Amino acid sequence: MKKTILMSAILVTLLNACAYKPLIDTAGRSGTFNTDQAKEITNDLQHCKTLAKENTNFFSNILYWSVSPTMDTKYESIMRKCVLSRGHSVLF
Repeated sequence: MKKTILMSAILVTLLNACAYKPLIDTAGRSGTFNTDQAKEITNDLQHCKTLAKENTNFFSNILYWSVSPTMDTKYESIMRKCVLSRGHSVLF
């Protein structure tokens, strides 16, 4: 019974990491640009997803999640940093 619950929790955590989609304010500015950067959002999201997938795996997500104070996986952290560094305002 305990194994089933543990495996279910791990599976849900991993599926949550695969479904991460940042909430981005497309009309806002990040403070470093004079104009909004929303016109490049689709391209930026595709690049960031590719970077995050290439630099994470099952064990790195679990390890990062277990020590993260915000309970983020490594995939979510890389996605958020990537989108922020491209000048978008990430709300969540």
